[in-house]
Amino acid sequence: MDLNNEVERLLRQALPLDELYIKSEGSHFEVIAVSAEFADMSRVKRQQAINGPLAELIAQNAIHALSVKTFTPEQWARERKFIMPS
Repeated sequence: MDLNNEVERLLRQALPLDELYIKSEGSHFEVIAVSAEFADMSRVKRQQAINGPLAELIAQNAIHALSVKTFTPEQWARERKFIMPS
């Protein structure tokens, strides 16, 4: 299984995500996750919610660098146009 698919599987298994975007270059990953679950979480808790399911891949150095952006559906509706290419 390729690593992008594994990252997606782990995150979708751990969190109720409305949308998930994963981009990688080698072992450097960028994750954009959208979930209503993030509404009551601080930025740190959101980061931990993404890092937790990926901890083993990070420990194995399969993921060397991880950039995480998290949004509620409402935030994503506003921010999407600035982040996603048309």
